[in-house]
Amino acid sequence: MEQNRTSVWKATLNTGIFLGLVLVLYSLLLYFTNQITNKNLGYISLVIDIVGLYLGISSFRKNYRDGFLSYGQALGAGVVISLYAAIISGIFVYILYAYIDPDLIRKLLDISRDKLMEKGMTDQQIEMSMKISSKIMKPWFMGISSVFNGVFFGTLISLILGIFLKREGEAPFAETTTEEGE
Repeated sequence: MEQNRTSVWKATLNTGIFLGLVLVLYSLLLYFTNQITNKNLGYISLVIDIVGLYLGISSFRKNYRDGFLSYGQALGAGVVISLYAAIISGIFVYILYAYIDPDLIRKLLDISRDKLMEKGMTDQQIEMSMKISSKIMKPWFMGISSVFNGVFFGTLISLILGIFLKREGEAPFAETTTEEGE
């Protein structure tokens, strides 16, 4: 019974930190292999998120909720895990773009310019788009948007995982307790 009193914030902290560090390590792997702009390899981080959230919510259910978990509790645990992981990832994104490789933003802008040219946009349209992009592609903004994106996608994933990971019911001794109270 003591296990049920642990808050979701404390119970999911280690899982969230671990997931955040795994995402950072994967981003570093992409960076050092010069694949950070490879969109297809970026989808692997989504798989990492799904697996991490599945394991985290399952662990929360098993270790802190006596094997039972409502849909709302599963969703809440997933969102909290995502928040912890997203904060760690957001800090890394800021450090990457501000200190490790400040020139990476220029590379991303060049890639955006090339994609706009491929779409057949006029030079005026491209320049207007690049002005807007260069204003928002700042390390602090990219770090903050990374946190929001991480929580957003973590919430979507948790909405789905909650369906499969919920296990509602009474604790084994709940029936005995209610009979005594009658």
